Amino acid sequence: MRNLNLGLLREHDFRQLFVADTVSQLGSQVSLLALPLVAVLVLHASNFQVGALAAFDTLAFLLIGLPAGAWVDRMRRRSVLIAGDLGRAVVLGSVPVAWALHALTMPQLYAVGLFTGVLTVFFDVAYQSYLPHLVGRDKLVEGNAKLEVVRNVTYIGGPTAAGFVIQALTAPFAIAADAVSFLGSALFVARISRREEAPERKPDRHLGREIAEGVRFVFGNRLLRSIAACTGSSNFFSSLTGAMLIVLLARVLHLAPGAIGLFFSLGAVGGLAGAFVTDRVVKRLGQGPAIWISAAVSGPPSLLLPLAQRGALVWTAAAAFMVTSLCVVVYNVTQVSFRQGLTPEHLLGRMNATMRFLVWGTLPLGAFAGGVLGQLIGVRPTLWVGAIGGLLPFVPVLLSPLRHLKELPSRSEELASLQ
Repeated sequence: MRNLNLGLLREHDFRQLFVADTVSQLGSQVSLLALPLVAVLVLHASNFQVGALAAFDTLAFLLIGLPAGAWVDRMRRRSVLIAGDLGRAVVLGSVPVAWALHALTMPQLYAVGLFTGVLTVFFDVAYQSYLPHLVGRDKLVEGNAKLEVVRNVTYIGGPTAAGFVIQALTAPFAIAADAVSFLGSALFVARISRREEAPERKPDRHLGREIAEGVRFVFGNRLLRSIAACTGSSNFFSSLTGAMLIVLLARVLHLAPGAIGLFFSLGAVGGLAGAFVTDRVVKRLGQGPAIWISAAVSGPPSLLLPLAQRGALVWTAAAAFMVTSLCVVVYNVTQVSFRQGLTPEHLLGRMNATMRFLVWGTLPLGAFAGGVLGQLIGVRPTLWVGAIGGLLPFVPVLLSPLRHLKELPSRSEELASLQ
């Protein structure tokens, strides 16, 4: 054990967050596959309805993304994490109950997607804002990389396991496993001993002014603007693609749930590799070039998705996912760590919320567009739109100072010349 580079895992509080994230991510892989499969296989939803469901899953980032950051900055972030976990357990638990009572409908799935998304908005903003307090700003890259390992290990094993759980239990009851996982996650977060001080309650505080302060901080910085443009456009096209990919695999290619789960698991192997190699890539290329190069290389492999057919071609498409996932993880770890290191403590929630609003707010728009296009022009043409559009998002970061910055500034004063 002495030879293992455990790093932050030796620290009790980070270890609790690490385990909580592991438990939650494993359960989430079930619902990630089970909710759309409930729509396709149980409720026989149309292509548009499947796209609409994907849109509802992320609509909260567009609706409440900005005020969520201001609210999180007013609260202890650990408490927000626990409440988010418990709330999602209740909401997801309603699906198997309704199905058992023969009362499950598409409107309920839309509501589950929406309310789960609302709780996820608060959880994610609090989680990214809590990490600097938990590990210190000098260990952010290590902390983010280790949590990306968790995410991608569950992406590898989770979908395959989820596919077979769905085959064994049916999709509605498989969602109950995710509900239980959120309860487990809440228990581990509650074990974190390091407490934040309650944020100072200013007598003249105003939600609108606080939101505006976070927005000004992001838009006033040229590097953050370019990162937001790159990530937001990339998420739009990946969401457009994702909305119809599950339809392609389940309805067009008639793959079993276990095979669909294996498809996504194989695609996630690259993400795990990305988490392990990010540090070496950044050291070799520099932080700025690592951001734009990884964004540029992540797009072309998606051109293989519309070509997927039963047999070798579907697994070739899964292999393309591996390359895309590797590049996306390198990009995300590098740019998220930079954002966290740059931002003052009192603005972390609002910075993260503003960025989430800008880059995740495009997810429901892309999913809705995918559903509309899937209904109008068909599944494969829609996948071509997503794949071709996904070639372009790297342009904003390429045209920014990131192109040649080997080491990114860590304080706002150092960025004055870049604004």
